[in-house]
Amino acid sequence: MKKLALIGLSALFAAMAVSLSGCGEKEEETITLKLGHIQSEQDLWHVGSLKFKEEVEKLSNGKIKIEIFPNSTLGGDRDLAEGMKMGTVDFALIAGVLGNFDKSISILELPYLFRTHDEYTKIVDGAIGQEISQNVLKSSGIRILNWWDRGPRHTTANKPINTPEDLIGLKIRVPEIPAMVDTWKAMGATPTPMAWSEVYTGLQQHTIDAQENPIPFIYGGRIQEVQTHISLTAHKYEYVTLAMSDKKFQGLSKEQQDIIVKAAKTATDYENNLVVTETEKLLNEMVEKNGLIVVKPNIEPFAELAVKAHMPYAQSIGMEDLLNRINKELGR
Repeated sequence: MKKLALIGLSALFAAMAVSLSGCGEKEEETITLKLGHIQSEQDLWHVGSLKFKEEVEKLSNGKIKIEIFPNSTLGGDRDLAEGMKMGTVDFALIAGVLGNFDKSISILELPYLFRTHDEYTKIVDGAIGQEISQNVLKSSGIRILNWWDRGPRHTTANKPINTPEDLIGLKIRVPEIPAMVDTWKAMGATPTPMAWSEVYTGLQQHTIDAQENPIPFIYGGRIQEVQTHISLTAHKYEYVTLAMSDKKFQGLSKEQQDIIVKAAKTATDYENNLVVTETEKLLNEMVEKNGLIVVKPNIEPFAELAVKAHMPYAQSIGMEDLLNRINKELGR
């Protein structure tokens, strides 16, 4: 009987050991998270995404995998944002589309709100930027992990843009962002909202005459193949957010959340430095290889017209106080 009892106990302990082992293995299961963006594999966004993937997988010892979907393969900006809100997309690189969920972030979309990179970083990296991030989180369930620099937006066309008069009648593609539409109208252009995936063909087929974007974005989209001039209008110093579905974030363990936050910070520093070091190289390459002509206009006449649209737009969305606070913070 004793022998049978001992055998029974041994079997019980063995079963418990297997059960506990199984629990341990379950805790260590690998998870795969999806990150989508609208740019090509040649764009700096994609390079930054690869750095984020590398850091997450390194810090988690391979237990968290990041799968990257470039070229709008998970959808356009709105699709990515809606996916994060629902929890079907884990991460995305998105910007102005967030204004569809929260009005405060729309103010950052106003051309010539910032005249320098320092002005831009003073706001997005300061208290106002933190406040906007919290607003977006509450209204959309999208968590802004970090703000990635994109450099200033410039204007490409098949003619030089030296003065606002050169914008009259110009069909310029802009993102589907009301703040940008209103401001480009104020500067004299005919803004034409269009998805980024349609821009190259639109320029090629002359559905539109011009477009505006940061230099790395222009390069990644091969705009230099279908446009002859780039005018350095520097009308918008801006960001793209490395954003995450809060549903997914809250479903992670504290340790996993910390890994995501730490990796995001490393990837942000890497990306922001890359924008600084690569932008001039990319512009020079487009000039040398594609014959792109660089125009350096006086931006003040453009800015004077743009600013006239700022307060009417802010009032239309109930954000005049925020605009006033930003201007005060910038000493205006």
